Amino acid sequence: QVQLVESGGGLVQAGGSLRLSCTASMRIVGFNVMGWYRQGPGKQRELVATVTTTSTTNYADSVKGRFTISRDNAKSTVYLQMNSLKPEDTAVYYCNVRGAPATLYDYWGQGTQVTVSS
Repeated sequence: QVQLVESGGGLVQAGGSLRLSCTASMRIVGFNVMGWYRQGPGKQRELVATVTTTSTTNYADSVKGRFTISRDNAKSTVYLQMNSLKPEDTAVYYCNVRGAPATLYDYWGQGTQVTVSS
């Protein structure tokens, strides 16, 4: 079973930056999608950003221009650079890796807390 190990969460002031990292315990062969999702208190989990094996990206409208997702296939790692953070970005952020089609596999990290103070 693939495990996802996350790091980089924490407390930051509004306008600040954080960089999240997520590394898979095993190399994932073939086309796949890595991404970040977040869930605030009392809210549904929502997409933040995804990136494919070939570096095609997708972002939620709320983070476009502020967040950048990237990956290092050799290291089986996905990153989320978060700039210009806002209090509404406060949430638990979850790393995800899924196959194509997604029914092949769908792995989640344990989540890391990001708190943005005003």
